[in-house]
Order: sequence, then structure tokens, then C-alpha cells
Amino acid sequence: MVGQGVLRESLGAGDVALVQTIGRSATGQRHPKLRDIVHRDLLDYGPIESELRDLDACFFCLGVSSLRMTEADYARITYDITLAAARTLVRLNPAMTFVYVSGAGTDSTERGGTMWARVKGKTENELLRLPFKAVYLFRPGAIQPLHGIRSKTPLYRLLYLPLTPVLGLLRLPFPNQVVTTESIGQAMLNVARHGAPKPVLEASDIAALGRPAL
Repeated sequence: MVGQGVLRESLGAGDVALVQTIGRSATGQRHPKLRDIVHRDLLDYGPIESELRDLDACFFCLGVSSLRMTEADYARITYDITLAAARTLVRLNPAMTFVYVSGAGTDSTERGGTMWARVKGKTENELLRLPFKAVYLFRPGAIQPLHGIRSKTPLYRLLYLPLTPVLGLLRLPFPNQVVTTESIGQAMLNVARHGAPKPVLEASDIAALGRPAL
């Protein structure tokens, strides 16, 4: 959902000249600014390196639920794939801003009892060590999908069906705790444009960064 949200906001941004997506399947969208790359092996970007140069920012939104996964399998997707992309991109674009979608409750110590939080924490820590221009770690909690955006994960779609109207109501009393796919997308664009005062951005930070300028 986050990837679909930032794709929508990027395509609509007047100061964005090119939006390049990389995934195992096509986005299914058509736009003059969109270059949609289908690449099956997300651990090896060698065959498409020529198309990964001269980029200003990466919004890394790939993720998977840890439900019923072993730590090794979850780490392969969450850690290995993320770092394979990041290490390639920092070599080709050292002036790039890298934005990683993590999650609320991520364990930066890497020693806690929750498997997914440890793996996310290890991933975050390794990204911060890479010599990008800047790295920002987005830790959203509850996310309200807007503009017809739906999760590609069947379990999440099932959960979000009854929750979507509730999340909209919860945003009224808790505007800094429930973020939308639109506000996350705008926040990502804003940190790529202007930076942020700290690398780890929780839901309240994302909400503030994603508000329209007055």
C-alpha cells in the first residue's frame, strides 16, 4: 500500500521528472513519467545497473508479513533484498537519499524477543552505515489507504476491509497516529526534497511531514 501511495504522489509531483519502479511484476500503470522495470531477481541488480544511475532518491517499500515465517526466511526478504538494493544504489548514486519503510516497534538493539522487530532493526542499522547522502527510516503504525489503494497481501486486504472506515474516524482525534497512503507519499517526497531533522521518523513525524504546506 505504501508503494502504491508514494507512486501516486510522485507521478503527480511537478518537480519529479522520472519515476522508475522496480519489482517482480509490473505496476499496471501508464504515465509519461513512469519507467516500469520488471526484474525477477531482487538480490542481483547487475543486469539492470545501467538503468539505476543518476537517481536522486529511492523509496524502498518492499515488505512482507512475518506471520508463519521462520527468521531466516523473513530476513532473506526484509534484510537481504533491502541491502542488495541499497548497496547497489549507493555505489551508483552516492548523492542519493534512501527512504526505507520500516514499522512501528522496530527493535534498534537487535536483541529483543520479537523476531520481525529484530530483523527490521538490523536492516535499519545496516542502512544507516551506508554512505548515502541521507537515510530516513519511516516507522508508520496504522495506515489508512486512500484513492482506491489496496494491499497486495490477501491477509491485509481481509483485515483492512472492516478497518478502513474506522481508521478514517480515528484520524480525527488521533491525527498524528493514523497516517494515510497519501501523507506517507508526500512525507517521502518532502524528505527527499528538504531532508528531516532526524533519521528515524515515527507516525507523528510522518504525519507532520506529509501535511500540505499552508
